[in-house]
Amino acid sequence: MSTKRRGRPPRQSAATAKPSVVSKSSAADDAADNEAGEAPAEQTFDLPSISANDIFLGQSYTFHSEIPSIIRDDPTASITLGVDEAGRGPVLGPMVYGIAYCLSDYEKSLSEKGFDDSKKLTAQIRSDLLQEICTPDTELYANVGWAVRVMSARDISAGMLRPAGVGAYNLNAQAHDTTMNLIDEVLKKGVNVKEIFVDTVGPAATYQAKLQKRFPTTKVTVSKKADSLYPSVSVASVCAKVTRDFALEEYFKLVSGDGEVPNTGSGYPSDPKTSVYLKGSMDGLFGWGTETRFSWSTAADLLKKEAETVDWPDNDDDGNGDIGAFMSASGNDIKHWFGKPVTAAEL
Repeated sequence: MSTKRRGRPPRQSAATAKPSVVSKSSAADDAADNEAGEAPAEQTFDLPSISANDIFLGQSYTFHSEIPSIIRDDPTASITLGVDEAGRGPVLGPMVYGIAYCLSDYEKSLSEKGFDDSKKLTAQIRSDLLQEICTPDTELYANVGWAVRVMSARDISAGMLRPAGVGAYNLNAQAHDTTMNLIDEVLKKGVNVKEIFVDTVGPAATYQAKLQKRFPTTKVTVSKKADSLYPSVSVASVCAKVTRDFALEEYFKLVSGDGEVPNTGSGYPSDPKTSVYLKGSMDGLFGWGTETRFSWSTAADLLKKEAETVDWPDNDDDGNGDIGAFMSASGNDIKHWFGKPVTAAEL
C-alpha cells in the first residue's frame, strides 16, 4: 500500500561529510523543535520504519532493525544505547521515539559520520544518514542497530482524554513508558546494553532514577541536550525525526488519493501555515482525521468555536440513560468529538 521510492547509493564519503546547520538552536527552538520553512527531504529510499497501513489507520506501531552483525557476533561486548524523540509539540502527526545502539568503543566515531542533534541538520542530511544506516554493506549498517515507536496522534489523544474514572494518561507518562518498552525489547533480544543515554522528559534527576530502577544492570544518564552531547542519542534523534517526517508525508499521500501533500507548515500550533491547514480541513461534525491531536488546545478550541454543537440529552424518550452523561462526567467537551480508552501497551 505504501508508495515505492527509488533507492540510491549512500553518500560516497560518510566519514568526511559535515552536517548542514540550519540554525543554532535557542532555548525556545529546543522546546518547540520547530522547523517551519525547512525544505523537505527528497524521499529516495524505502524507509523500513514506515508502515503505510498503520499510518493510514492511525495505529501506533514499533519497528526494530536487525541486530548489527558486529554485535550479533560478539554477544558479550558492551553496548551503548541512546534514546530521543521527535514531534512532542506538534498538533499534527505522530510523536516518534527512537533508540540507537552500537559497541561502546564505536560510539564516539558516530560524530565523525555527521550525526548531531537532528534540529541542527537539514532534512536531506538527516535522510541521507538514515539511508546509510539502512543500506547493507555500509559501515553504519554493520555497526548501528535502531528502533522506533511511532505513537499516532489518535492514540496520544486517546490516552490524554481518557474518562475521569480511568484517569488521564499524560504525555510525559506515555513518553516514559515508550522509552522503557523500547529499551526492554532490545534487552530481550540479547543485546548486552551496559550504558544508556536519554534526552530528558521532565526533571532529569527524577527520570534518571526511574530508569535506573527499571534497568539496574545498566548505567543510565538522563540529560538535557543529550542529543548534542552523546553520539548514540544523536543517531536516535535522526531515526526518530526522519521516521516522523516520512510518516506524516505518507499519511497525506494515502488520504489524498492522488499523492498530493498539503502545506501544513511545521505542524506546530504557533505556525500560521498549520493554523490555516487546520481551519481549512476541519469537518464541522467530525473534525479531522487521524493526523490531528484532538487533545491539543489548538484543535479543541477550534472545534468549540467552529464545529457543530451537539446536544446530548441525559435520557431518551423512554427514560433510558444516554452516553452523553458518561462523556460529560469527564468535564471535557472535546470527548464529544474524539477519544477511545487506550492502554500503555497500545502506546
